[in-house]
Amino acid sequence: MPVGKSIRIYLADATVTGIRYAELVNWTGQGIACPRSRLNELAKWPEASKPGVYFLFESRLSDTKSLAYIGESENVLERLTTHDRKKEFWSEVVIFTSKDENLTKAHIKYLESALVSLSKDAARYQLENGNTPPQSSLPRADRDAMEEFVENIRMVLGVLGYTILEPLLPATNGEIGAKNEHPPIEASNPLFNLSFTINGLLAKGAVTDEGFVLKKGSQLAKSHGDSMPSRLVNLKAQLLADGMLHEQAECFSAAGDLLLSSSSYAAAMVAGTARSGPQSWKTASGQTLKQVEDASLPDV
Repeated sequence: MPVGKSIRIYLADATVTGIRYAELVNWTGQGIACPRSRLNELAKWPEASKPGVYFLFESRLSDTKSLAYIGESENVLERLTTHDRKKEFWSEVVIFTSKDENLTKAHIKYLESALVSLSKDAARYQLENGNTPPQSSLPRADRDAMEEFVENIRMVLGVLGYTILEPLLPATNGEIGAKNEHPPIEASNPLFNLSFTINGLLAKGAVTDEGFVLKKGSQLAKSHGDSMPSRLVNLKAQLLADGMLHEQAECFSAAGDLLLSSSSYAAAMVAGTARSGPQSWKTASGQTLKQVEDASLPDV
């Protein structure tokens, strides 16, 4: 069973868009988020000149995937100075170093490899990294310590607003390993196994904390009616252009899991017309999503 965590964030100049320092209670790691425009101010932060890993993030300006880059350095600030000259896409950096002096080159190479792998699995950002860097060889105790470090980085990044390491769908029983410590969701959970069938199309979906996930392999109509929200028409075209939808003879199919804001948006993407998601999506037992939601409401 997961236990609660406490994260403290210090706003250096009392603004949420400025430099933020984050730490997890009882963790030797530390994170610093800094806008690119204030990179010179990191010289005043000795935490930024240690060995560590870092994330370069592009501003999210549309529904398409933003760019990101994951790197490591024995002096992160020096490496960032190079990136400031050579990489144009990023608008903010998030750095992770240790409060003690125990992170070695082998440790940060291991962290970089694990973080790139997790990011590619989550597929929320378009990584500027090429291949996943090789994982350095570490003693077993050090590997376990670095896996815990990775999990803490994931949590702090999420609190800072970057879900780059978060899978769209939580793990089901039997899928938890060293690189995925999320609490399991039972395969029998009705909200995790929804389906929608219309005009010969079959789509699978799941309700999550972030919205509604249209699962990989779901079939979507090629055409759309006048009732289809224009925002979804544009989104479907963008997903097709980005390779997130594969064109088949009679329909499109989802090349990966797709996060949408609501079950109704997901149903409309599938049907090509405006639909009520709670009435459209059904559990394996035939209940509608609305019936499941109504049954879960507390008695007042």
